[in-house]
Amino acid sequence: MTTARTEARAVVIGVGNEFRRDDGAGPAVVARLQGHLRDDVRLLVSDGEPARLIEAWAGVPLAVIVDAVRAEPAVPGRLHRLVLHRAGAAAGQPASSHGLGLDCAIGLAQVLDRMPGMLILHAVEAADVGQGTGLTPAVAAIIDALAADVLHDLDSLRPQPG
Repeated sequence: MTTARTEARAVVIGVGNEFRRDDGAGPAVVARLQGHLRDDVRLLVSDGEPARLIEAWAGVPLAVIVDAVRAEPAVPGRLHRLVLHRAGAAAGQPASSHGLGLDCAIGLAQVLDRMPGMLILHAVEAADVGQGTGLTPAVAAIIDALAADVLHDLDSLRPQPG
């Protein structure tokens, strides 16, 4: 499942906290993907702290982030996909369910020239990010489809060995 950073062609980062209801969507997708990926793809779970995100994706051609987001008006379980290339801007994505989140990490990584070659955000709109375990029914129902979307991106977009 995990290879050395220099050998990794892609990283999938599930952002979230499984003890905050739907905020556990990212880690739930990572759990679904375990055992279904090639050796050149790393799986990680992160709390979304910008420096840790940058460290996880630095030097990797493809990074896929899975996170729960808040949107107004919310449609729990609705999926979003955003693709950023190295020079891309992060404007207009739904707000992460974390205080300092992905937008801060992207901005800092761009300034530091530590963006992955391509970053794909897969986000699911949350119904409840309060204390407690277990995803709400709307979010739980979409986890398999979200994992399939991530697999599709890895299969179709992952840079091939040179």
